[in-house]
Amino acid sequence: MTYQKTVDWMFQQLPMYQRVGSSAFKKDLSNTLKLAAHLNNPENDFKSIHVAGTNGKGSSSHMIASVLQEAGYKVGLYTSPHLKDYRERIRINGNYISEKAVVDFIENNRPFLEAESLSFFEMSVGMAFWYFAEEKVDIAVIEVGMGGRLDSTNIITPEVSLITNIGKDHTQFLGNTLDEIAGEKAGIIKENIPVVISEKHPETEPVFRKIAKERNSEIVFAEERKIPVDLSTDLLGSYQQKNINGVVAVINQLIFQDWLISEDNLREGLNNVRRNTNLRGRWDVLQYSPKVICDTAHNSDGLKYVFEQLKNEKYEQLHFVLGVVSDKDLDEILPMFPEKAIYYFCKPDVPRGLEAEKLMQKSTEFGLKGKVFESVSIAYDFALKNARAEDLIFCGGSNFTIAEII
Repeated sequence: MTYQKTVDWMFQQLPMYQRVGSSAFKKDLSNTLKLAAHLNNPENDFKSIHVAGTNGKGSSSHMIASVLQEAGYKVGLYTSPHLKDYRERIRINGNYISEKAVVDFIENNRPFLEAESLSFFEMSVGMAFWYFAEEKVDIAVIEVGMGGRLDSTNIITPEVSLITNIGKDHTQFLGNTLDEIAGEKAGIIKENIPVVISEKHPETEPVFRKIAKERNSEIVFAEERKIPVDLSTDLLGSYQQKNINGVVAVINQLIFQDWLISEDNLREGLNNVRRNTNLRGRWDVLQYSPKVICDTAHNSDGLKYVFEQLKNEKYEQLHFVLGVVSDKDLDEILPMFPEKAIYYFCKPDVPRGLEAEKLMQKSTEFGLKGKVFESVSIAYDFALKNARAEDLIFCGGSNFTIAEII
């Protein structure tokens, strides 16, 4: 098969959660363990760092990978979802897995994948672990897909685990309260393996402390540790400071474990995340006059930080290209959106996308006014034509919306 046909085949297997929603979700590690055994347990052939959280886990994973690259290590990076190309999920030192490697993995293992009815996410995790082992990476940064306790990535034994911000997202799977969600995220805490918590919260702290104690895991709350006040990152957005705190605590833990990482490596890594890892979609400025910003924040906690950052921008008129998925809690997020904006409502081109007409109808209940467009690209083009040079166009609501624009 060609690369494109291979990826299409993967998408056509048990449906991928990010595209179709709850029908694809499988709360079970048995298939991943079977696949790992079939592949001779490649996850045991490289060191790793495990990253979970509601918001910030993607940015933090890329920051850690960038710092380790600056220190001279060969670094694997597994993240999800992808924006444009499936291969974004599996990278070594910023370079995507080759199309040939994707094709070879599926062709060589297809009988097993079909016989065991493996999901898109399960086979992707298996592919990443196989590739990192084959390429003999020094260490791999592994981002959790959703939750932690029963996520397919949770078969690794990392050097250190990191749990970033905890907020309400995927509540139909992870729980309706912060302590329930924290319990699922804390599932990545392993026996005798240290864990870093990026943000301290009264509802989640007792959960993390209890599970860490049960597993004899040293727990570090990043905001309790002093870090150099002048540390910065090329990832724009004031909300990245909280991620930096967690990343620095992880790097310090690795240094304690005799990994060779200098302060210069840390600074250069944080300041060159985009160059080193090819990360997109985090306060991503696409152009000026008019200024266009894209951000993948899509739940209340993430949007809160984005809208705080938006207040610092200067513009005459705000234009908002907005597209969301159908299982999003609109009653929770829409009240956060600025009323003084022109909205361009659209539907991301995935089965899980919410119809633009329904989005507009719900948005009007919260004073958000605009028009419906047939697609994300048409909405974005219309915003570009409608905006003046001194205006600001913000694009968001879903990873899929951003993917179609970038």
